[in-house]
Amino acid sequence: MIIGVVKEIKNNENRVGLTPSSVSELIKDLNTVYVERSAGLGSGFTDQEYLNVGAKILTDSAAVYAKSEMIVKVKEPLSSEYNLIREEQIIFTYFHFASSEELTVGMQARKAICISYETVEDQLKRLPLLIPMSEVAGRMSVQQGAKYLEKPQHGKGVLLGGVPGVPPAKVVILGGGVVGTEAAKMAA
Repeated sequence: MIIGVVKEIKNNENRVGLTPSSVSELIKDLNTVYVERSAGLGSGFTDQEYLNVGAKILTDSAAVYAKSEMIVKVKEPLSSEYNLIREEQIIFTYFHFASSEELTVGMQARKAICISYETVEDQLKRLPLLIPMSEVAGRMSVQQGAKYLEKPQHGKGVLLGGVPGVPPAKVVILGGGVVGTEAAKMAA
């Protein structure tokens, strides 16, 4: 299969769809992998690292989309990417279709084959691609909450962990699923 990795263009998204080690495994299985120039930089991976494992570097996303049977992304395609997607091209990413009618209609119009990470199940009906992301979200939620308690963010100036003589903040977590459980661990 011909697999493409494009640079994420969503605001503040620095992850990359495939790491060099993942690309290496795909190439060992006789796949061809094209990576958009600088696609991995936000995650700390250079083009040379991709070249070292056998990937081919292309100058822009349009070239990667044009040559690839499957595109591996982190986040859903943005509207500016829709016209790059071909009919029957596989797009493997987090889609979250339920939250975006525009995205759903856009992918239907392109007649793409969309595989959503968040719906992939293992034999035990677990969600092996969604669970780790939910764990990260739970952990980050406490970090973000602490940030917005700070005075510079117009918070009350509460230090989440407290200091000697000042009690720690009280934290309320709504929900006890994967996200809530991880948030509780961090808050504790």
